[in-house]
Amino acid sequence: MSSSLPPRQAEELHKAMIAYLSANNLEQAASSLRTELKLEEDVFDAATVKKYDKLLERKWTSIVRLQKKILDLESRNAALQSELDNATPTSLLRRTQDPTAWLPRGPPRHTLESHRETINCLAFHPVFTSLASGSDDCTIKIWDYELGDLERTVKGHTRAVSDVDYGGPHGGTLLASCGSDLTIKLWDPADEYKNIRNLQGHDHSVSAVRFIPSGATGAPASGNLLVSASRDKTLRIWDVTTGYCVKTIQGHSGWVRDVYPSPDGSFLLSVGDDATAQLWNISAAKPENKLSMLGHEHVIECCTMAPAASYDFLSQLAGLPKPPPASSTAEFFATGSRDKTIKLWNAQGSCFLTLTGHDNWIRALLFHPGGKYLFSVSDDKTLRCWDLSQGGKCVKVLADEHERFITCLKWAPGYMKQNASQPNGDGIPPTNGTGLTLQLRCVIATGGVDKKLRIFAN
Repeated sequence: MSSSLPPRQAEELHKAMIAYLSANNLEQAASSLRTELKLEEDVFDAATVKKYDKLLERKWTSIVRLQKKILDLESRNAALQSELDNATPTSLLRRTQDPTAWLPRGPPRHTLESHRETINCLAFHPVFTSLASGSDDCTIKIWDYELGDLERTVKGHTRAVSDVDYGGPHGGTLLASCGSDLTIKLWDPADEYKNIRNLQGHDHSVSAVRFIPSGATGAPASGNLLVSASRDKTLRIWDVTTGYCVKTIQGHSGWVRDVYPSPDGSFLLSVGDDATAQLWNISAAKPENKLSMLGHEHVIECCTMAPAASYDFLSQLAGLPKPPPASSTAEFFATGSRDKTIKLWNAQGSCFLTLTGHDNWIRALLFHPGGKYLFSVSDDKTLRCWDLSQGGKCVKVLADEHERFITCLKWAPGYMKQNASQPNGDGIPPTNGTGLTLQLRCVIATGGVDKKLRIFAN
């Protein structure tokens, strides 16, 4: 059988084979092959052996890497083909036009770089196209996510920034931040992000901070309450106008990692190192523990409450005869854990669905404002989209956008449109009789250990 290689390449291959055999102390086999190929010792000397002894191994390693890339591309192609096969022209058009069906897809619109260490947290401004990010480099950076520009760097924390959130009194949006320096800081975006107040009282690192929406009994209409979660095992509620801690909530037996307020400000959901999720009623004078949810096998890193838009889908998954009224809050919850699972819970504290697919710790969760999807990010460097209308099936994976662990995930807030007609796919109908329609912004941001922000937009 004649060789398909040109003479020069065949000679190179023969020399590489002999050198490989010699380097691995297979002298008899090397001598036999050299004799059969009529390569005398003066032609194939020690210098030639040294030149070729690693060539086969390098070529083999290259082939293995190439095969892996081919398999990854084939897998990605199969997923895209499946998505195309299941999409009719009508559904494709609807996805393009309907924000409630929009899913992020690569590549990102912007990749933003300026932080010198891991990015831990993100927050979108409720009105402007500003995005705040906090990092292990002790700074907060403010970006214009539409233009992809860095607007300013905010300094003040002396250790890693753990979390950031926009909110506060109506007509006076503030940025809150917290960190490993045990402090919570308030910044005024209208005054070049001047540090206007420091809230102190926690005895250990502050992990999370969230503004509490107005509406809770005893809460002023201005929405001036803020909740923080800490490694000191407590939650604290603060009045941002005075800087005083007005309530301290104790109940966790370990580090409290995350906290999430209900849309009406009546409840808080908290999770942490004790592997429990706790629901607190804060509308009473003294906060009450309403639920303690057990089921995860490791630290719970993140939590969120489902919006009313998700009730139809989650009620079916939970086996309820009909969904709760849209006016009701704290009906369904999602938690993500170091046990690599996401759990969905009902208002009775029962886990009705466990989502598996991530290969590492789950770091952040959010519900699609359209209600149909749940998003998650993980230390496995993926962003996953779970379809609640298909039993929680994972319908999309973004796996190549971050080089290292993904730590945070946020969706840009929508805006209210006055006297909108029926949305027909461009918004969520009003439920309060105001004639306002919530218009969705199709913008998602992620950040991670690779020190980069990714902006995915329609």
